[in-house]
Amino acid sequence: MKREAVPMVQEAQVSLSADELEVLRRQYMKEGEYVTVQTKFNYAWGLIKSSKTEQVEHGIQLLTEIYTDAPERRRECLYYLALGHYKISNFNEARRFNQQLLKLEPRNEQALGLNQLIDDKVSKEGVIGLAIVSGVIAVGAALVTAVVKRTR
Repeated sequence: MKREAVPMVQEAQVSLSADELEVLRRQYMKEGEYVTVQTKFNYAWGLIKSSKTEQVEHGIQLLTEIYTDAPERRRECLYYLALGHYKISNFNEARRFNQQLLKLEPRNEQALGLNQLIDDKVSKEGVIGLAIVSGVIAVGAALVTAVVKRTR
């Protein structure tokens, strides 16, 4: 499934350069306790784009603050919160935020594309998890069989 909006998800996978992120960080720090919602959002967006888990997590924290403190920005926060959680493999939270966005905008192409990516990743990881569990069960059964044969 390839939607036009999926490139937006892929674009978010491309990190900003260290210099670009530093510009956003400096502006955020410069504004200090009087940081504007837009500056905070810009910095959070840059952090969400990072390939470093701790930066993505910090971006999620900032977006959560914006979501809580600025109701007028909730809609745009939902997508990036979902995307951030997706990037750090927190698929339940990614799905939760993305579903909230889809309730507000059922035809949002970005959210629909991200929803498909989340579903694909969860399915893939579920299959891998099932294979691991099956392997553990098979090894356990072999060990039990070996122990039973030895005791006879």
